[in-house]
Amino acid sequence: MENKHQSNGDTKENNMVKKKLNWSGSLIVASLTGAFGSSFLYGYNLSVVNAPAAFIKKFYNETWERRYGFSVDESTLTLLWSITVSIFAIGGLVGAIIVTPIVKFFGRKCTLLLNNVFAVTAALLMSLSLLAGSFEMLILGRVIMGVDAGISLSALPMYLSEISPKEIRGSLGQVTAIFICIGVFTGQVLGLPEIFGQEFRWPYLFGAIIVPSLIQVVILPFLPESPRYLLLEKHNTSKAEKAFRTFLGKEDVSHEVEEVLAESRVQRNTKLVSVLQLLRTRAVRWQVITVVITMACYQLCGLNAIWYYTNSIFSEAGINHKTIPYVTLSTGAVETVAAVFSGLVIERLGRRPLLIGGFGLMVVFFAVLTVSLTLQKTVHWLPYLSIFCILAIIASFCIGPGGIPFILTGEFFQQSQRPAAFMIAGTVNWLSNFAVGLLFPFIQGGLQTYCFLVFAAICFAGATYLFFVLPETKNKTFHEISQAFAKRNKVSLEKQDMNHCSGERKSSAEQESNFTSSVDNGETKKGIV
Repeated sequence: MENKHQSNGDTKENNMVKKKLNWSGSLIVASLTGAFGSSFLYGYNLSVVNAPAAFIKKFYNETWERRYGFSVDESTLTLLWSITVSIFAIGGLVGAIIVTPIVKFFGRKCTLLLNNVFAVTAALLMSLSLLAGSFEMLILGRVIMGVDAGISLSALPMYLSEISPKEIRGSLGQVTAIFICIGVFTGQVLGLPEIFGQEFRWPYLFGAIIVPSLIQVVILPFLPESPRYLLLEKHNTSKAEKAFRTFLGKEDVSHEVEEVLAESRVQRNTKLVSVLQLLRTRAVRWQVITVVITMACYQLCGLNAIWYYTNSIFSEAGINHKTIPYVTLSTGAVETVAAVFSGLVIERLGRRPLLIGGFGLMVVFFAVLTVSLTLQKTVHWLPYLSIFCILAIIASFCIGPGGIPFILTGEFFQQSQRPAAFMIAGTVNWLSNFAVGLLFPFIQGGLQTYCFLVFAAICFAGATYLFFVLPETKNKTFHEISQAFAKRNKVSLEKQDMNHCSGERKSSAEQESNFTSSVDNGETKKGIV
């Protein structure tokens, strides 16, 4: 008995040691640096235009009057402002489309580095637009910044999923969502009147974009490229092994190399799969459908509608108009805390409970918010319930739907399929984003407070689909996740391997001969998958 208890204690201690070893210094620095220059900027640019909106419109009007001798009419000004805000999504769509060939030729890390050219160019255009007296520079800067966001929201999750051990792949993947939330919160803080939220200081809000880009450019070059990319796409054994050692913090990486090679033997081919080929592949049909639905729900779930109503709800609750910008900071703070919480528990609870639970909670709080907004003029305390519902909806979104769709896209697909999968996910993401911006004013105008029932229905549909289709992916290899979908795809993995074995035998033999000299038969360890 004593030996048994001692054995159990040793096992727990070994598991704790392994878990700590997974978080190497290089892995942490790579994830933080990658996210700070990528997803942080996406979140920042979502919120940064809100605070100086009145000053930017005034700048548009003054520029128009100086050029043409008369003030711009209200409808034209509204159109210009709508273009300024929504064109960010058009740029994002362009970035999502062009990311596949870029990550193939330059790699994941180099794509993140090169992407900073777009960020710095956009920052210079937007920050100098007031000085140059050209609102076209600001609009063009928003387009280019959108391209940066479209590329980074595909390249960053791809990079993080490929450098992380499977035991912490979910937690590391949530770094993308955490930094989006931190970016939103930072945009809110810097937009306060005491900082850059003033008439002649708003260009500094856009100039600040350069800072995260420069930090990434300085630090990221000293960190390795994705070892999976080096091994499977560049066939560079020595660099791949070195990258594994750096990210895992250990010398013996033979097991990790073997696991990646084992995956390459069951891949359809080692060449990059096109979007059309991926859509035609029966073995990943339900993975593609699941990614499309989760990404669509990510944008269509109504969070943008919440931002639209926030100020009016705070006003109804009796909060002073001048105080509202400071109270609004609570929404950004709740976002960040919820995203961090999700990152801490995702490897314990799994992806399914957080994603389905997040959508489910949003359904409940959207329903309560609809009732509260409809009756708030009849009961004096209902505006406070509305405020609670807003914060609860934001928290529900961030614990699951706000970050897990990006993680799933990286987990569902093999190396050769992943760039095409992220291109599909990114395209759906940005098209849905644009659709919400275009259609929400009409939905809100027609349904008023009942518009939230539309979003509740979307969240319910998404949660229902995921409940029946989504398998748990935590702690599973990419091959095990494919097996979980095999029955639904009506594909036998054994037969699939047999069918594609003949086409791959030559390339696999060549890879194995290249790696024989450097792969030892060491003890079995958990590794990057």
